[in-house]
Amino acid sequence: MKKRRNFTPEQKTKIVLEVLREEQTLVEIAAKYEVQPNQLTRWKTEFLKNASRAFSKDKDESEKLQKEHEKEVDELHRQLGQLTCEVNWLKKKSKQFGLPTESPKNDK
Repeated sequence: MKKRRNFTPEQKTKIVLEVLREEQTLVEIAAKYEVQPNQLTRWKTEFLKNASRAFSKDKDESEKLQKEHEKEVDELHRQLGQLTCEVNWLKKKSKQFGLPTESPKNDK
């Protein structure tokens, strides 16, 4: 039994564009990429059905949300780094003053 191949969205796009150019038959392209012709037909149908997204305002909104998310993640990483430095500094100072450096255990 053949191992199932996974194609990235970029690979699928490249293959579908090849199908749309019609320089080779669907069967030839399917053989070239070792996929079933009906799989290529499904990818082509999905590609054409979603083509209008490339021009929609939702795309702009999606990109805006993605950038906001990335900013938030960057800020959280910055805060995490700062807090890690503060904890390490406090542990170092605690040792200098002979204080315990481990968190107290919660006894319930």
